[in-house]
Formats: sequence, structure tokens, C-alpha cells
Amino acid sequence: MATTGVEDVAGLALVRRLEAVGFRAWPAASVHYDGSWAVRLTAGHPSKRLNSVNPLDPADHRDIGSRIDRAAKRFGAYGRPLVFRLSPLAPLQLSAHFDAHGWRRFDETKVMVAQLQDIDLDSGIDQIPLRDIGRYVDASLRIRGEGTERKAGLSEVMESIRPPSGMFVIEDKDGPVASALCVHDNDLAGLLDVAVRPDQQGKGYARSIVRASLRWAASQGAQRAWLQVTSSNKPAVGLYSRLGFETVYTYAYRQKGERPDHD
Repeated sequence: MATTGVEDVAGLALVRRLEAVGFRAWPAASVHYDGSWAVRLTAGHPSKRLNSVNPLDPADHRDIGSRIDRAAKRFGAYGRPLVFRLSPLAPLQLSAHFDAHGWRRFDETKVMVAQLQDIDLDSGIDQIPLRDIGRYVDASLRIRGEGTERKAGLSEVMESIRPPSGMFVIEDKDGPVASALCVHDNDLAGLLDVAVRPDQQGKGYARSIVRASLRWAASQGAQRAWLQVTSSNKPAVGLYSRLGFETVYTYAYRQKGERPDHD
């Protein structure tokens, strides 16, 4: 079905808002703007979301080659590979440039949104948010099987989050089982860092911790929730869809050369 200009404008306005709250929920250490291209870099953490160029205006496609070269120099100074993150706000001309010059597209990600009033938040266990960032980071790293060398960088990112946030962990006799970070930003609540220990996946822990996180967000005044999930993660996409989340848009990364290993 064809869309009207008004629908297109409204859609881009929602994308812009979700991109903005996403940046606030997972803040980069350094942000430089080249026109409307947001160059996000974080020396202490390898996440692509924290180390990528994010074009934010479909009409800003001047001097593509020279601007890519400038971005490459900034990334090189940080010891990072140059990565672009292309949402619907990226100009089509930039995608065409990458296609013509052999840049690969990878890690397509869905940005999903749900109305909290439409989600069953009453069932499941009650969780009180943690107040200790160090304890949460230790649990998150252990659940994901990542080394303690990541602790300082992840702690720095979380300490930089300015909107109110709730840190949630479920534990069993063997230690942390599931983690989730919920960032409340005005009427929106972002779900990040949702993870379940591999030996306990498929047992309902993800659903429980997501509900607990969103219950907290609703108590803080949030009305809608958003999250980002890799399109290839079918179990997670299925879970969020069953909870009531719907895809608003997708984004993907583009890179020339070796692909990075981290989200």
C-alpha cells in the first residue's frame, strides 16, 4: 500500500525519536557530528552501537567520499574499524555508495515497540531493581560468558546513562540466570542487555525478567516500551512478538573489510 506524505513524515518522526532515546539509553563516550552524521566512539567498549557512524537525515548526502574518509581517520585514532549503522534516516545515496564500493551489510536489527497497557504485566515474579552497578555488571558479564576485562568499559557506559534506569537480575543456586536493563525516558521505556544464561534458556526466564522490568517502567510513568533485537535471533523476536511488540523499523551495519564481533 502506498503511503501519503503525512504518513512518511510521521513515520520518520517516530524513527528520529526512537533513535534519540536509543542514544541516550546507551551513550557513547564521544559523539562528533559531521553535518547530521553522528560519529559515536567509545574506547572502553567494543559495541557497534557505541562505535559507529549514524546518519540522521535522509537529505544529507553531500561529499560522501570525503566524509567517509574523515570518519575513517577518527575511528583509526580510536583503534576501531569503521562501521556505519544505517537506519531509515540514512540517505539512500549512501547505501548506493556502499553497494557500489563493496561494503557488506550485516546484523540487521529490528526496533520494536509495544504499548505497556497491552502487555500482561501482572503475571511472573516481582523484582526490585538493583542499585549497585558493579553487581549488575558482574552478573551481566557472567551470564554472557564474557571476561572481567569488559567490566570497566561496561561500567563506564552504564554510569553515563542519564535517564532513570532499573537494573534487574534473576539468580538461582548457581548464580545469575537472567539480566535486563530498563531505561525510562519520559513516556518511553527502553529494554537493553536482556540475556539468559545458556544452560537456562527456554525456561521462561527471559519473559519473567522482561515483565518485571516493564512493570517497573510502568510504575515510573512509562506508556510505551521499545527494544532492539537482531532479526536473526528468532527465539527473542518470537518472544517479544508474543508479548505484544511490533517492528517499527530495521537498521543494519555496513563495513568494508573484517566484520566486528560485538553488538
